[in-house]
Amino acid sequence: MRRTAAILMLGLFFSCGFIKAPQRADVHTEPLPADSLRSLYLYTDGVKRNCIDNDTLGARRLFMAAIANDSTYAPAYYELAASLVYDSTDRAIDYARRAVGLDSTNKWYLQLYGQSLIVGSRYGEAIPVFEKLVRTERNPEHFRLLAALYDGTERPYSAIAILDSADSQFGRMPYLDEMKRRLLLRTMQYDRALAEAERSVAEAPYLPENHMALGEVYEVTGKDSLAEASYRRGVSADSTSVAAWASLADFYNRRGDYRSYLDVVGRLFRMDNFPTIEKTSIFRRLTGNRKFYREYYPQIDVLAASLYLNNTDNRDVVNLYAGHLISSGRIDQALEIYKARSREANPDMESFMTVMEIESYLGHADSVSLYLDRALKLFPENADLYMRRGHLAMLGRRNDEAIDSYREALRYATSDTVRSELWGCIGDVWHQRAEQRLPEGVQAESDAGIAWLGRDGGARRDMKRCYEAYDRALEYFGDNASVLNNYAYFLSLEGRDLDRALSMSGRATEIADNNPTFLDTHAWVLYTMGRYTEAKKVMRQAISLDNSGSASLQLHYGDILAALGEKFMAEIYWRKALEKGFDGASIERRIANLEQQQE
Repeated sequence: MRRTAAILMLGLFFSCGFIKAPQRADVHTEPLPADSLRSLYLYTDGVKRNCIDNDTLGARRLFMAAIANDSTYAPAYYELAASLVYDSTDRAIDYARRAVGLDSTNKWYLQLYGQSLIVGSRYGEAIPVFEKLVRTERNPEHFRLLAALYDGTERPYSAIAILDSADSQFGRMPYLDEMKRRLLLRTMQYDRALAEAERSVAEAPYLPENHMALGEVYEVTGKDSLAEASYRRGVSADSTSVAAWASLADFYNRRGDYRSYLDVVGRLFRMDNFPTIEKTSIFRRLTGNRKFYREYYPQIDVLAASLYLNNTDNRDVVNLYAGHLISSGRIDQALEIYKARSREANPDMESFMTVMEIESYLGHADSVSLYLDRALKLFPENADLYMRRGHLAMLGRRNDEAIDSYREALRYATSDTVRSELWGCIGDVWHQRAEQRLPEGVQAESDAGIAWLGRDGGARRDMKRCYEAYDRALEYFGDNASVLNNYAYFLSLEGRDLDRALSMSGRATEIADNNPTFLDTHAWVLYTMGRYTEAKKVMRQAISLDNSGSASLQLHYGDILAALGEKFMAEIYWRKALEKGFDGASIERRIANLEQQQE
């Protein structure tokens, strides 16, 4: 349809290419005669305005003026319709219909009318228009469009008949042959489809698409061995044809012969004329299924290497290959790739970030610091880098350095969400400072730890600064789940502002559904408020979701069970917490109290 419109406009361009461009005017450029030629003058100026000046709106005004002067002036209706086909299809259809009504013998008018109806999805109305066109004009495109209209209105047999008619008038045309073959297969006329495909091969055995078409017919009819042979002959006819190799690969894939499929894909990956974007799409699909990835890893590994070696300058490919190396346990090789990228003339932030993530995973803190410093020199106004520096300092318990880094990151933060995250980190550092004031060997969540934090002046001041930072974080983004969770938990340990703590912990569990740590906090706040039955239900969910075997969760569940009188099970969970490294004195005290109650 767009091709037809382009042909029409090209013809108009050549028809007016040697006419002097009009001066700018609202409707016309020079005095017009007051006789019947007025519409012709307006129409001609409109064509020039459209073709030479590319002033579509001005041209439309001139065409409308021509119609206002003479409502029977068909060329103006035609030009208006042509300019409105894709902007206002219903108006275009109306104008095209009027042009046809005024001059039913003009093939251009009729063709534009049919085209407008197709663009407007009025297929039933378009059919008689194209039926007339195929009777009056020898144009295979009209036959194709009429066949498509028949097919779209569930008349596939009529579509086949019109394509047969085209075949008899114009001879065999590949794109019409393919259309007919698919219709024959869909209507289960397999013998005819086979005969058509065999005839194409006999007439042009050197064309791979003919063998592919025959292979498709064989495949649909269940003759897989003949289908494979035909697809193979297709790639033999032209070993550089991407379409032929892709058809063979798809055949093996549909048949479930994945080793053969991967062999052919390997050939495609080595072809320069097979787009890299298609290669990466296939590779993502192959590695997306973990079971398939493991089973066919050796062949996929070869594909990954081929893809990488031929596209070392493509960052998307490099990332895919490095991810493949990491998935296969070759972390050091992936790390070297990203380190090499960070040394390029114009390195990207992602390379540095990935190096730091891998080095952090490997426990190489010095290397993380080294690459962080390099990245900051190249990207001195990047908030993520200062945030990472803050994390690194916090892990090293260098609290002042961590807070300074987070505050520096705040200078370059570009959203309130990031600002909220940074203030949450600052609050976490102040909490860490408070914990560091504990006597050696005393855990913050133990009975002794909670008591110490409650009476130590320095720890109280640190916790006050912690809560102030959390308040700032929630001012920027009230749904910061981590801040809501931590804030609620620390308040519950102190046993104050429990209604607020419950509200915050409940919201955190809503935001981060199925997070066992957040569920634990919510359950613990309920326990602190004396709502033991509710606490048990939530904590049971947290335990079932926790894969880490957290000592805190085991301890809290034991405390809740003890409060409900389930003393045997409470001791089991307390001892699990002890096995996970929780403070022994606190556990023994709980068990002793439980035994005294039983006496």
